[in-house]
Amino acid sequence: MRNQASILHVDLDAFYAAVEQRDKPSLRGKPVVVGGTGGRGVVATASYEARRFGVRSAMSTAEARARCPHAAFLVGRFDAYRATSAAVMSTLRSLSPLVEPLSLDEAYVDLRAGREEPDLTSTELVGIGQELKRSVEQVTGGLTASVGIATSKLVAKIASELRKPDGLVVVAPGEEQDLLRPMPVGVLPGVGPATAERLRRIGVHTVAQLEQVSEKELIRTVGQVHGTSLYSLARAHDPRPVVAEREAKSISVEDTFEHDLVDPVLLASIVDRHARSVCQRLTKAKLSGRTVTLKVRQHDFTTSTRSASLIGPTDKAAVVSRIARGLLEDIDTSGGVRLLGVGVSPGSPTGSRMTSSARTTTVLPTSTPPSSTSPHRISSPRHTSYCAGLLVWTSSIEITGPAGCGAPGWVG
Repeated sequence: MRNQASILHVDLDAFYAAVEQRDKPSLRGKPVVVGGTGGRGVVATASYEARRFGVRSAMSTAEARARCPHAAFLVGRFDAYRATSAAVMSTLRSLSPLVEPLSLDEAYVDLRAGREEPDLTSTELVGIGQELKRSVEQVTGGLTASVGIATSKLVAKIASELRKPDGLVVVAPGEEQDLLRPMPVGVLPGVGPATAERLRRIGVHTVAQLEQVSEKELIRTVGQVHGTSLYSLARAHDPRPVVAEREAKSISVEDTFEHDLVDPVLLASIVDRHARSVCQRLTKAKLSGRTVTLKVRQHDFTTSTRSASLIGPTDKAAVVSRIARGLLEDIDTSGGVRLLGVGVSPGSPTGSRMTSSARTTTVLPTSTPPSSTSPHRISSPRHTSYCAGLLVWTSSIEITGPAGCGAPGWVG
């Protein structure tokens, strides 16, 4: 943690909906919902007018319509969102050479970078935040942003959420724990409904209560990696630097179906189509990836992911499709599938250290099962199967509950 409040987090308010209201004056001041408009669509963003009716991101479109039937329900226009985002990111880079975009609508900025002797008093930081907000409004044609400035990424991001929309919060060094202690544990990254329930069972509801739990007990409750992380976060310890060049996230395609699908031939054909679409996007972006991920949401909202990593990168649809089909065969889809997705990402080198939330798989070209003396033998895999001439070590993550409640992220 730094001795100066020098990490800034900026978050554009209700970004997709705000762009729609900017470009369509008739929508200004009215509830707007952006996302899937079909019966099984999901809300991506809701304007603040729609949020007054209880509409939230990750809510099903059907529920959003029930809560706010008079809202404008729109499909996203990502070209417009990307252009607006680019203008904002350019503004941030004029403030500091070290900018870490997280998505189209948020980023971290290192205010120390490029400054020989930065004047980062609270008064100066408020001025920097206010000037940035004015600049964002100017370059976006009227959009607002909320800004948090603190000594760490953790606290800066939380601070930016406190006075939304159009907020500015500066957390001075030494005040981090006072800010966090009264907050619910769900404010900490990685604490979703499942983890929050485990913590509730040991009497932990707030960050202050979490701070009183020993590291050993947290590890027993939520596991080694997560327990160690929460022990540090409860004390506002977050040494992560602002990193300008982030590892590329996965390029993926997914569909939510109007009716649950059970036909394996149809599901396989959808996997093929998704693989082609993903690889077309990879080729267009001059990218390739090592890790193929299949995402399946069952009829009961149980979400499963299966991943397989190649030794080398690919952008070939036939390869991606073959691996994804093999991963699909490992999942029982007889109860019906409501969502199916395929993604490709750079992955992690074989043998690298993995966290519990980033398990990987290894795929090796092979015609026969490897012997116990094979130099590529995988030790103690969770599951090994043979698929189209490839040895696949498949790890999985399964989440039970509605969309948005602890399901793994998916980058489109």
